Amino acid sequence: MTGLLAGLVANLIVIFARFVTAVRGIWMSGPPDTRPKVYFANHTSNGDFVLVWAALPHRVRSRTRPVAASDYWLTNPLRAFVGREVFKAVLINRNPEERTEDPVQLMLNALDDGSSLILFPEGKRNMGPDRLLPFKTGLYHLARQRIDTDLVPVWIENLNRALPKGEILPIPIICTVTFGPPIQIALNETKEDFLARAQAALAKVAETVERPRS
Repeated sequence: MTGLLAGLVANLIVIFARFVTAVRGIWMSGPPDTRPKVYFANHTSNGDFVLVWAALPHRVRSRTRPVAASDYWLTNPLRAFVGREVFKAVLINRNPEERTEDPVQLMLNALDDGSSLILFPEGKRNMGPDRLLPFKTGLYHLARQRIDTDLVPVWIENLNRALPKGEILPIPIICTVTFGPPIQIALNETKEDFLARAQAALAKVAETVERPRS
């Protein structure tokens, strides 16, 4: 019964997201397969992972889990149901002093179980003028321990306008989710070099999206 209800809620969330934003998934390297991947995206709105999730084809979406904050999703029974049962989120405690599990290991477990991940390497919503904030190290640790896993840069366009900070109800506006060419970590690549390259890969997708069309 729980599974049926979760599936119904998931479908309603996708329908609502598509109705409000007319979200389009754009694949720069062709349509995705179901092999485990890490989708890493820019972060400007609380609805970011919902839009990425909704833009994925159903067969991929059903095997893709967002990485999210447990202190947000476990604050009440409704959120806990949506986070755990609908999105099947990998829930991370953002307070290191309270953690009982290693966040990277939780993500590795999900990849090893055949799931893809959606994460936001900036670590928090970017409300400033810079296109991207410096990346946190989690993406590097995932890449280093699963070197054959594709890491897909994803640029979310317009959602910060559709769901501004502090708003509960979204404003109807067309949004796009652009999936760039995947990258992988090089064998002897340093943390600093890898994170700079990953950030550059995401910025390049943004430039493609923002480039005026002739």
